[in-house]
Amino acid sequence: MDAPAELARGHARERVARLLRGGAEGNARLTAVTAIVLLVLLAAEGATIPFVHQQLTLHMALGLALIPPVLLKLGSTGWRFTRYYLRDPQYVRRGPPHPILRLLVAPLTVASTVVLFGTGVAIVAMHPQRGLVVGLHKASFIVWFGAMAVHVLGHVLELPGHARVDRERELPGARIRAFLLAAALVAGAVVAIAALPSIHQWVAWAAQHHRFDH
Repeated sequence: MDAPAELARGHARERVARLLRGGAEGNARLTAVTAIVLLVLLAAEGATIPFVHQQLTLHMALGLALIPPVLLKLGSTGWRFTRYYLRDPQYVRRGPPHPILRLLVAPLTVASTVVLFGTGVAIVAMHPQRGLVVGLHKASFIVWFGAMAVHVLGHVLELPGHARVDRERELPGARIRAFLLAAALVAGAVVAIAALPSIHQWVAWAAQHHRFDH
């Protein structure tokens, strides 16, 4: 057995164990802080929509940058649901969300999020100006916006209680939670920057297409 490799695996297991020792409260803190960051980024993305033809590059880049933080949020929320239905005592004590949020809003939010961002990636990759992909992107945004508005209203009062300075001495896993959020933001920036050539090509193609139409 390679001793350095085994030691590295041991350290990795220890980090994961420390993150999990944060338990339900650690999960709630990660979810809340990620949600706050996402609200800021989504507000910036939403601000581009009324001027999307003038700010198309920014709109697309921000949309791609949002994907890793969105995945982190889905992951932390999905972990809470999984632990609750596996009857983990910490998560059971916290109780489930309101039935409407759990049985209707959450599935709609997750499904519309997947379709919204999936079609957004397809638009950047395929350069469609019209058609099924663009139609699905627009329709999923309408569903997503309504579901997300209810989701935010249903959880907004919980945020102040969990969105605090996360310190290791107060709750294990604080450094790992901070690292996960930072890594998601950095990954989002990398994805957006890497996609800029394709975005610029799409914007140039769309401009030519509009000129041809008119």
